[in-house]
Amino acid sequence: MTREEAFEFLDRTARGIAEMFGASCETLVHDMGVPNHPILSIYNGHVSGREVGSTMDIMGIGLELDEQAATTDQVNLAAATPDGRQTKSSTFHMIGEDYNLALGINFDYTSLVLANRILEDLMSAQSDLRSALWQPGDSRQLADLFDQCVASLGKPVEAMTKADRLRVITLLLRRSAFSYRKSVPYVAGRLGVSRYTVYKYLEEAAGEDAAD
Repeated sequence: MTREEAFEFLDRTARGIAEMFGASCETLVHDMGVPNHPILSIYNGHVSGREVGSTMDIMGIGLELDEQAATTDQVNLAAATPDGRQTKSSTFHMIGEDYNLALGINFDYTSLVLANRILEDLMSAQSDLRSALWQPGDSRQLADLFDQCVASLGKPVEAMTKADRLRVITLLLRRSAFSYRKSVPYVAGRLGVSRYTVYKYLEEAAGEDAAD
């Protein structure tokens, strides 16, 4: 395959991938045979702000690559653009007698991170409706349960690691402590963490119980 044929194939592939995965997917063809690896063609260049001829990589760094990096495929690596976009980046080489070209694929998933945060916020709840309506919410009973679970670990809250706090949450969950009203803010205050952290611990604890 000649250099022209290799470039035509990679350029066609880059254009097709960009069209298939949409505006968040930047694709390009590099000339890796040149130390500063200039861009020969690019699609959805707004992801990184680059254009044909640019010698910057997805991170905005214009350094020359070492020999191994210039010839080795890089697959599914995390990279951040200069303006803070979070991307997954891959590079695939096509090397011939007189050329070293590479297809680059950079997928911007920043919007997915933001959407996930919104979904987590939407799905979080203080407690379930059943416990809010019918459980007595005896704070003394909840306090006793908390003290018992902490005592079983044999160390004060101030000395606990994340693993210790997760163990306390697991024990409380198994003893139905979270059926009491306002149990999450109570436990968060006693452990010295945020309510969000307690919810995360509950997710992990529930996952461990399901795996047992």
